[in-house]
Amino acid sequence: MIRIFHLIIVFLLGLLSAWAQEANTTHKISVTIENIDNDQGKQYVALYNEEAKFLKELHKGAIVTITNGKAQTVFENIPPGVYAVSTFHDENDNGELDTNFLGIPKEDTGTSNDAPARFGPPKWEAAKFLVSDSDVELVIHL
Repeated sequence: MIRIFHLIIVFLLGLLSAWAQEANTTHKISVTIENIDNDQGKQYVALYNEEAKFLKELHKGAIVTITNGKAQTVFENIPPGVYAVSTFHDENDNGELDTNFLGIPKEDTGTSNDAPARFGPPKWEAAKFLVSDSDVELVIHL
């Protein structure tokens, strides 16, 4: 009887431990931006976690230094879900994406999955990716 009781306790502790570990699971999203024309200015990187907020209201952001035509950042403590990343090269370092009179960016931009920006901004469906049970590494080409 005591042996069965001990087995039940061990089983329940194992379940509780697995549940607690799953509840606290977060991951990293590593982003590398390549093909940046020069090392002037900064690279702005935005992480989005909702389609309705894509390119409007970021979930997390980073401003990173460019070295040898590359910029890298890591978003940490990311729970499982669907995300998208957008980035732009603030070449003149004025803190904003410069556009022409039609609203077309004058500075280079990029998105996760290298989602195209044809006849308007890139679409969530083309840029989204899944964070599930492991860290994610993205490469965005400008």
